[in-house]
Amino acid sequence: MQKADRIRIKRNVRTIWISDVHLGFPGCSADYLLEFIRDMRCETLYLVGDIIDFWALKKKRFWPQAHNNVVRSILGKAKHDTRVIYVPGNHDEAMREYNGLTLGNVEIHDRIVHETVDGRRFLVMHGDQFDSAVVNSKFIGLIGSAAYDFLLRMNRYVNWCREKMGRDYWSLAAAVKHKVKKAVKYISNFESAVAHEARRQQVDGLICGHIHRAELTRLDGVTYMNCGDWVESCTALVEHHDGTIELLRLADDPAVLKRMEPRRPEMAA
Repeated sequence: MQKADRIRIKRNVRTIWISDVHLGFPGCSADYLLEFIRDMRCETLYLVGDIIDFWALKKKRFWPQAHNNVVRSILGKAKHDTRVIYVPGNHDEAMREYNGLTLGNVEIHDRIVHETVDGRRFLVMHGDQFDSAVVNSKFIGLIGSAAYDFLLRMNRYVNWCREKMGRDYWSLAAAVKHKVKKAVKYISNFESAVAHEARRQQVDGLICGHIHRAELTRLDGVTYMNCGDWVESCTALVEHHDGTIELLRLADDPAVLKRMEPRRPEMAA
């Protein structure tokens, strides 16, 4: 595992994972996502939960053309040469009722194991199952969501000002959340729970989303990968045809943030 320099991102990959798009929420960076989806070619595309934000849509109907274009682009890929797998999250949990079914060429699974080209097995799930605020009380989760919505509205205003000054995108929401949630060990506890589940399921690692913090690292003997989101950070995970996995940022200044090399043949034996 290593951090990578800013280099040209390869456009033809084996697998892509994205999560926490939040279509239907004003803070969704749909334009960035649409550009990414249109530019990339892959064999399999995983939608790792909170793709459509039904919580936000219940409060206020918001569905601009850009959000519709994202859905159309994904369905277009599913219709032609890409296997699309939808793993619902807590903001689109209504889709969990269709677990095991295929709708419009899109497979729906509550959780699924992905095998990389070099034989590693990764459990893919949204991650809300590990969040005590969601598991123990939906009411508490909704309160947290309201505060988070306010923070993201401020985030949009800050970045509007930065754009006027000719500065790159910066996530106020991510910066605040990083400070607050680290103070209460939220992220640490979440990641520990994920690692425990990966060991329990006897897989090489786990890929999830939910907490809007992209990551690619080794943790307690397993690999922990988080797709991040398309509200704050505009990140995705990709697997290349040799088994290399990269964490990408796709906002104003696209970059490879982290890279995990494929398993060596002697390790796979």
